[in-house]
This record gives sequence, C-alpha cells and structure tokens, in this order.
Amino acid sequence: MTNGRSSVSVVIPARYGSSRFPGKPLVKLGAKPLIQHVYERAAACAVVSDVVVATDDERIKQSVEQFGGRVILMTGEYRTGTDRVAAVASMLPGEYFVDLQGDEIPVDPDLLTDLIEPFVASGAEVGTLKRAIESRGELQNPAVVKVVTDQQGRALYFSRSPIPMVREDPSRCSTIGLGYIHLGVYSYRRNALLKFAALPTGVLEDAEKLEQLRALEHGMVIRVWETTRNSLRVDTPEDAVTVSEQLRLAEMTAHGMTLNRAVPSR
Repeated sequence: MTNGRSSVSVVIPARYGSSRFPGKPLVKLGAKPLIQHVYERAAACAVVSDVVVATDDERIKQSVEQFGGRVILMTGEYRTGTDRVAAVASMLPGEYFVDLQGDEIPVDPDLLTDLIEPFVASGAEVGTLKRAIESRGELQNPAVVKVVTDQQGRALYFSRSPIPMVREDPSRCSTIGLGYIHLGVYSYRRNALLKFAALPTGVLEDAEKLEQLRALEHGMVIRVWETTRNSLRVDTPEDAVTVSEQLRLAEMTAHGMTLNRAVPSR
C-alpha cells in the first residue's frame, strides 16, 4: 500500500520488431519518442505507484534511460506483450499490474484512473476499457479492436471486425451508438496475470491476433468499464504523422487554458 492506496504498477511492453512498423517505440512524435509520451502520461496518473518499460531491444532501453524512465531489458521469446508483462510481474512485488500498450498514448492520464479505481474496488481478476465508436472509419478499421459485453460489463468477445453486426443495416455492420472500441490497456491481479501467461495460445487468439481472447477461450472473466477519455494509437508510419499533429494541438490547447487561468480578470 502507498499512502493508503493499493500499489499499482504499470508495465509498458515495447518491442522493436514489428511487421508493419519496425522501431515504432522510437519514432519521434514532436520532440519525444513514442515510448516517452506513453511513459510520461502513465507516470502522471495519481493512482499509479510505479511505471516500467519492458523491452527486448538495447536501443529502446537507452532511449528510456535518457529521459529518466525505468526499464527492464527482457531476454527470451514472449508470445505477446501481456506475456512480457507477466514476466516482469514475477520479478516485482505488488498485487496489481496494468499492461499499457507501448503504442497507446492516453491523452489524459486519468484514462488509467477510469480503469484502475473500479478494478481495484471490484475484486475482478482482469479488467479493461471501452469507448463508444464515433465514426464508420473506426468501425471498419481492423486495427481498431471492437468489444461487446454482457449487461454486467463482462466481455463476450473482442474482434477486429465490426461487432455486433446489425442484420437489417444495408452496410451489414454495427451502427453508431451500438459499437465500442477496446482500448489497449488491461489491469490484472497478480495471480490472474501469471495464470494467463501459463495458458496455451487460443485458436481465436491466433486467428484474430488478439491476446485477450486467450483469457476468454479458457474461461477467464474480463470486466470492461466505459471511459469517455481518448487515447491515440500508432499502428503505422502514417499514424505517427497524424498522432504527432494531434499531440501538438492538444499541447497548444492545454497551454492556452493554463495561460487563461493565469491571467487575472479585469
């Protein structure tokens, strides 16, 4: 416990190799590499106790050390980012671990609060976040993972396809207001994380290339909470250009709001 709170460690898996975007964690978004943007926002969350990057590459390790971050160089082969997080959890103390994808930038650090606070209070083994889909582009983009839940907020399925499909819709896909994006952040209790890493790769996991399906295929319950906060995801070099501009605009807006608060009214 830290100041009366549960100890929550955020682990950011950051792999150099990527079929679509090699070296992605080191791509510059403005003056900072992608991994620094993710790290700093996680560290700025008030309910996070510790942040560590788990990487397989010396170049990423050096980059994290240069901006003062904590990093562990992981040797060996890991099936997914979550398996890498589980390996880190086996080295560290604590009950709660958050797996924050190294290419998912929380625009507001309290996006993590929206997951951590209800998760710790719930007693759930595994938790994650969803956000309402706002455009047809998000629905149709296979890089944008979708999720459907039951009435108690338990995940039923995750997919790269538009789900649920609305049969009577001429476009044969989900409608705006019905579908949800799955955000790339997970919370685990220690035992659940180690259990997950010991499971064999699932058939659905392998088909969709979505590691969370391994948990569902083996009967683990994933609780899903909704957030209205946004995150910025970098999957391709083209995304890096777009996200860099979005970050610049967000920083300008935040700077303008700070200046407005600092100027006394007349």
